[in-house]
Amino acid sequence: MSEEQIKHPRLHKLIIKNFRSIGENPVEIELDDIVVLVGANNAGKSSILKAYELVMSEGSKQCELSIEDFPNHKIVEDKYPEIELHTIVYDKSPGEKWIFETEDREKLIKEKWTWNNIGKPTRYGFDVAKNDWADAADKIKVPWGAPNVANSRRPKPHIVEAFASPEEQTKQVISILVSILNERVTTMKEDDDEKSTFRTLLDTVKDLQKNIVEQSQEQINKIQEELSKYVGKVFPNYEVEFDAKPEENIESTINFFKANPQLLIGPTNGFKSPIERQGSGARRTLLWTALRIVAENKKSKADINRPNVLLLDEPEICLHPNAIRESCDLLYSLPKNDNWQVMVTTHSPQFIDISRDNTTIIRVERNLDGEVFGTTIFRPDRAKLTEDDKVNLKLLNVYDPYVGEFFFGGKIIIVEGDTEYSAFRHIIAKDKEKFQDVHIIRARGKATIVSLCKILNQFGANYSVLHDSDTPTCMRKGKSIVNPAWTNNTKILEETSKGNGRIKLVSSIPHFEGAYYNDELKSEKPYTAISMIKDNPDVLKSVETLLSNLCDLTTDLPNNAINWNKIDELKIRFEE
Repeated sequence: MSEEQIKHPRLHKLIIKNFRSIGENPVEIELDDIVVLVGANNAGKSSILKAYELVMSEGSKQCELSIEDFPNHKIVEDKYPEIELHTIVYDKSPGEKWIFETEDREKLIKEKWTWNNIGKPTRYGFDVAKNDWADAADKIKVPWGAPNVANSRRPKPHIVEAFASPEEQTKQVISILVSILNERVTTMKEDDDEKSTFRTLLDTVKDLQKNIVEQSQEQINKIQEELSKYVGKVFPNYEVEFDAKPEENIESTINFFKANPQLLIGPTNGFKSPIERQGSGARRTLLWTALRIVAENKKSKADINRPNVLLLDEPEICLHPNAIRESCDLLYSLPKNDNWQVMVTTHSPQFIDISRDNTTIIRVERNLDGEVFGTTIFRPDRAKLTEDDKVNLKLLNVYDPYVGEFFFGGKIIIVEGDTEYSAFRHIIAKDKEKFQDVHIIRARGKATIVSLCKILNQFGANYSVLHDSDTPTCMRKGKSIVNPAWTNNTKILEETSKGNGRIKLVSSIPHFEGAYYNDELKSEKPYTAISMIKDNPDVLKSVETLLSNLCDLTTDLPNNAINWNKIDELKIRFEE
């Protein structure tokens, strides 16, 4: 494979069971360029981030589990902690027996780590030839061999925990900065037509190691013979072979920077102290600065560096409100250099951008029995969004960064415009107990209602839609024509009909203002709508009854509202 064709491995799937708060029902995480984990506190989101870092620490103390990591702090036979990892690779270095070809003709490797006691795990690979996991009886049990070699073949984790100690946070930021520096150093060139300085160095080291092994072959052979002689007495017809692998994984043998670099901060001409002695705001600011450098770092076509995975717990912590949008854009831009994947946990809908093509949103929940489960609630390819849908959602995300609230659960009501949104929000604020956990999503137009329905349908949500019916015809240049707004009613019905009865579709005849305010809203509609609710008991009763119906709290509907599922049910209202 030429330098220009080099592709990096990427994570494909993570499956976890019997680990910390996650029980024997596996939590399966489908990985994308960006994975957003949402859910309540203590639902298990942070355990998912930790799982990948854990298996990537195999061969070190960090991969050892304590009794607190086992479910209910007990070791139970057949309920051992288990983490399964699927990785897409672009070469045959793992060995043919481990490579499974996907429907998309990609090469997939499956590995599994199991802890049957506190301490170190046992790793096994999935043997494609026998269509089963390798076991203790197999001579070769894993792809890539030793843990340090295998780890270097997978994306490198950079975990940034929400409440890590100052020292840990500093190490996490330095880890990202060193990755950037290594990437830049390894692609430095003196001339555009020449190999990079690093590539030249690798070739030199490779030749040197190869020569040393060749010159040492006589001594290697003698040691092999001695080992084989003694092993043969215990295992007849067995021999030992020493493979020095002089040309394998050369990159990991070279370090450009000292083992423990420091990060200092202070006045330009004054005393600078370690970043771990600064406040959490300063440390998080440095984190985002490091990520910005990563995002802006132009990747060389011949980049041979190891890919990375950012595991970021609650990125909204210590962020000024004005910085959240910029930080969100930064995270979503990281995978553009083709060398990063991102997995974040968040409680902020502002970190969800439903207009992106490379995003998977997973809701992590704990049921009444304490079981944790993860549900993929959004993948753009499965939602079947059109280009118009993507434009609609992108604009909506700009105008309303909280539109992603519906991914966090609760009763979801989609409304068409600002007036009904403001009126409903006012009523909810007056009676929070009655309308607890209700999310009002304003679509800002009928076309966007259709786009939002596609997303909600993808994960089987129960929701309600309130829209204006508009009139079947309208006047244009003195002529009666089909009203373009009316045609959207059919598109909305088409999407809501896919809910098999779990979606409520309600229309205001002919629009919200005319149905409940007698067309008295001429200007500053949201403000006037709230004022009339305060001053007019009849308006208050109509709008509150409408909201109660949309929340499934009553079957009553105010006059000029209709719950419909056939277009003729709307048409007849204009023929009466």
